[in-house]
Amino acid sequence: MRRVSLVVSDVDGTLVTRDKVLTPRAAAAVARLHAAGIAFSICSSRPPFGLRMLIEPLQLRLPLGGYNAGAIVNPDLSVVEQQLLPPAAAREAVATFRRSRIDCWVFAGNQWLVANPQGSHVAHETRTVQTAPTIVPEFTDAHFAAVGKIVGPSDDHALVASLAAELQTRLDGRANVARSQLYYCDVTAPGVDKGRLVDLLASRLGVPQDEILALGDGENDVEMFRRAGFAVAMGNAADAVKAAAQETTLSNEEDGFAAAVERYALGD
Repeated sequence: MRRVSLVVSDVDGTLVTRDKVLTPRAAAAVARLHAAGIAFSICSSRPPFGLRMLIEPLQLRLPLGGYNAGAIVNPDLSVVEQQLLPPAAAREAVATFRRSRIDCWVFAGNQWLVANPQGSHVAHETRTVQTAPTIVPEFTDAHFAAVGKIVGPSDDHALVASLAAELQTRLDGRANVARSQLYYCDVTAPGVDKGRLVDLLASRLGVPQDEILALGDGENDVEMFRRAGFAVAMGNAADAVKAAAQETTLSNEEDGFAAAVERYALGD
């Protein structure tokens, strides 16, 4: 049993179920972490405002990460650190998605901007972040001035993977590109990854790397795994994500988050 002083978890596909439900067992596991004096926070590709519904149920008191840690905020959503996508890179990402007939989304400030409200996964994302998008006829230079994230959603998973690779090459040094789900290609500011939140919390709390436990299911969680002393992949994760972790737990439909916390952090 290793000593764990800090737990950092992904949200979708990890902490919550496929239907975006925080189960009683997951909430109880986090409450037990607090009671044991083990620090806890979350990091997600969601915008910060899309995490607000978890703050009170989980009694979050430490900074948390939105936009894959491109925006690190306090529990009142005030900004601790923020990295914005360069406007030219944002325009190029949108153009690349459009050439592939993907109706992309632009997250700017506290707004989720969508040009096609009937586009792929808009209804799904509305349920996830519990916020309706702002419909715009076109993305303009004014919108590109303060972009936290651009998302290209599609159920053509092979296309999403191909575009992620293309954009990572095309925008090298100007943006970070990763899939947060098989159907989402996320474009964020250069140098942004979930490991930034792990580093910030470890420094602020004085926690050594080998006392940090990270949990996740997506390829955008791998950098978080690398900054932790111990990483647990969800049972629903892809094989490459599992290979980057030390252990694998049950899926998010089977309370895998709670099972991992109970076993690896609480020693049940």
